Amino acid sequence: MTYCIGMLLRDGLVMASDSRTNAGVDRVSTFRKMFQFERPGERVLTLITAGNLSVTQAVVSLLSERLDEDGAENLHNAPNLFEAARLVGDALRDVYERDGAHFEKHGVSYTAEAIIGGQIGKERPRLFRLYSAGNFIEASEETPYFQIGETKYGKPILDRIITPDVSLSDAGRCALISFDSTMRANISVGPPIDLFCYRTDSLSLTFLKRFEEDDPYWTEIRTAWAEGLKRAFADLPEPDWEV
Repeated sequence: MTYCIGMLLRDGLVMASDSRTNAGVDRVSTFRKMFQFERPGERVLTLITAGNLSVTQAVVSLLSERLDEDGAENLHNAPNLFEAARLVGDALRDVYERDGAHFEKHGVSYTAEAIIGGQIGKERPRLFRLYSAGNFIEASEETPYFQIGETKYGKPILDRIITPDVSLSDAGRCALISFDSTMRANISVGPPIDLFCYRTDSLSLTFLKRFEEDDPYWTEIRTAWAEGLKRAFADLPEPDWEV
């Protein structure tokens, strides 16, 4: 299991992913699930993935290999983010065409999800969520964020805080707290946490940081959040009934 978030804001984008992959409590591994496709000054694309690791790794490998194919459509020459999302969807379908029947034969679940966001040229930043079938939807002002993977535990804080007007730094803090809530409820999600913040029209990697478990800031905000929740609970009005 994994957990990934993508947020579309007026100021840009915030995306985050964990790095834990497990096949049981005694088989825990760390794999990066965030990937950048950048041509400085011209485009910045970030892809985050969740699902069957062999599928998502195959998809990322296909997308990377196609960057070097002469005349091939790829993430370095896609004219806009919609076409970039389509290329990721095509890669998902290509992997299924090759491996899907073998997955079914062996009773293995073919699951893969992805979020791609970024900016190409003068087009505004955009954010897309992709499903296993290769189809996708786009974020909007009404739906400014997407989650994939283990989504339920980290959703309440996002619903309360994230709107298109939230600053990049506040959205980044909110993403980290969302991960903290998820990690407390599900041990299959864990650090390191990769956090990417992109400012509109910068066309460069504005901020990219990996938070290890002992990172001082990560530790500080997790502690402050836990203590703040306890104080908020203690300050709630006493009930008007007796038990």
